[in-house]
Amino acid sequence: MLGIWLLIIIPSNFWAVEVTVFVKQGTTMERNLGPNFRIPAASLWSFVVVTILICLPIYDHYFVPFMRRRTGHERGIEMLQRIGIGVAIQGMAAAVMYAVEIRRMNVIRQKHIAGAEEIVPMSIFWLLPQHVLLGFANTFLMAGLLEFFYDQSPEEMKVLGTAFYTSTIAAGKYSNSFLVSMIDKVTRKMSGKSWIGNNLNDCHLDYYYALLFVISALNFGVFLWVSSGYIYKKETEVNDIDILRAEQTEKQVGKA
Repeated sequence: MLGIWLLIIIPSNFWAVEVTVFVKQGTTMERNLGPNFRIPAASLWSFVVVTILICLPIYDHYFVPFMRRRTGHERGIEMLQRIGIGVAIQGMAAAVMYAVEIRRMNVIRQKHIAGAEEIVPMSIFWLLPQHVLLGFANTFLMAGLLEFFYDQSPEEMKVLGTAFYTSTIAAGKYSNSFLVSMIDKVTRKMSGKSWIGNNLNDCHLDYYYALLFVISALNFGVFLWVSSGYIYKKETEVNDIDILRAEQTEKQVGKA
């Protein structure tokens, strides 16, 4: 289980990118919606949440029964398969992120934009597909991780599962900060200009997205290798309500 936790650190990086780099990238783009209203750059993250809210019921009510009839597995697919699908979709999202940034850089060159405060004449809604894809990925990844860590934890320590899950989020934030800091230092030293500087109109954010794609692809390959040899403990019949009840019980015991 520890090996799976370590391999989730790279996918967890995307949870940090969603609320940092995406927002900064969005501030450089055209956000006007009519003459008197400008879309907040951070508001596009709501599409990640909306996608999850739409896809989760579809997954539970349609996808699971459909796959159960074909695989005979109670959950439709195995937990690590669910997580793997989420990781794979993240890789697709990274490719889209790179392609959109390439287009934004082409517009910058065509319009001779260089200043940090200059707005690129390209709609912020170009960032919508990557938000939706990451929301779709989280439908498999986040729920799959919570389910996996909860189910595979010792019977007497089910709360350990939720601790493993939440720690992946923290690890992703820290690892992303470390990655960005290292990229900034190395690229400044090599070329005198950071890939992710304060002025995104004069940087190479596309290189950063390409690096994320490569790292994600390599990590996904290792994940497939490790998960193929993973031996599950005997599964317990649990659902999301059981998990929430267990968490509530642990909280009440802690207060007592």
